[in-house]
Amino acid sequence: MEEKNKKQQETSDEIKNNITLFKLIRILFHNRFKLYKVCGISALIGAVIGFSLPKTYHAYVSLSPESGMNGASGLSGIASMFGLVNSSTGFGEDALTFNMFPEIVKTNPYALEVLQVPIQTQDGKTMLLYDYLDIEQKPWWTYVTGLPKAAIGGVKSLFSQEKPDTVTTIDPFKLTKEQDMHIKMLQDVLKVETDVKTNMTKVSVALQDPLAAAIVADSAVYKLQEYITDYRTRKAKQDYDFQLNLCEQYKKEYFAAQQEYAQFADANRNVILQTVTSEKERLQKNLSLAEQIYSQSMGQLQVLRGKVQEAKPVFAVVEPATVPLVPSSPKKMMIIIAFAFLAFIFESAWILFGKDIYHDFKNEMKKKD
Repeated sequence: MEEKNKKQQETSDEIKNNITLFKLIRILFHNRFKLYKVCGISALIGAVIGFSLPKTYHAYVSLSPESGMNGASGLSGIASMFGLVNSSTGFGEDALTFNMFPEIVKTNPYALEVLQVPIQTQDGKTMLLYDYLDIEQKPWWTYVTGLPKAAIGGVKSLFSQEKPDTVTTIDPFKLTKEQDMHIKMLQDVLKVETDVKTNMTKVSVALQDPLAAAIVADSAVYKLQEYITDYRTRKAKQDYDFQLNLCEQYKKEYFAAQQEYAQFADANRNVILQTVTSEKERLQKNLSLAEQIYSQSMGQLQVLRGKVQEAKPVFAVVEPATVPLVPSSPKKMMIIIAFAFLAFIFESAWILFGKDIYHDFKNEMKKKD
């Protein structure tokens, strides 16, 4: 009996839900013209926004370090050089791997290097990336919203004698607002992601010129390799340079001993004296010692030269940069559909619930008055 009543209750609830759902659909059907109107206006707004956004091209580069290279110590030093290591975290050097690539790219020294890269646009113009970022198009509403700021800046410029910033006047220790803005602009268009499992690094650049995007992507990877190679080989290069200086010194000492011995031997060729023989033996020993030291130092120099080459990290470019053929954004149709869909949701909620809630609230306010 209880099961029968339970089934009847469930059936009754289902019928009520169906009736309620049917009622809501009917209300929306009666207000369909309002929905058409709102969705149409929203779609038109979405179309205006979609066509106002400038076309953007994405260039990608995928690279991977050599599989046998231990990147922890090298990159931890790089991170320390750029101030990325926080001693309070409790992580040692082994915790830093090639996953630090995205963080290195965000640093000011790296950004300043990339901003000085010369690029070429499809229309044949050649300029620095620093200057190119200023000429990229922006949506029309950014100019409207920026009018007050531009007006204030124009008034200030009348009473100021500041020289315009150029890439040649950048002081990394003391950046101007304009230079800091360019660094942030670069960080917005240059993205680096690293796969933790495979150590594959993907560099992407989004610019309005396809040729410029490909050039910047390729240059960004090159600069990244330069930074890492410079750090990993810095100690080995210092040792090599120090040994090279020693070799030059030992070479001079060896040649001087050789010259001194030859001159003494030529000057005392037919002299048979014990003092001459002793001096000749001494000079010969000095020559042999200088030759031995010079030979050993040259051997050490060759070893250190091999260490410099061994310290250089090897990166395999899996997918090189190519000039994109089609823009990746904006996706106009997706923007239009999204605006129309959101308008349908909000207008439906207003028709079904919002209108009644608003009237009830308004009536309550009138009663209180």
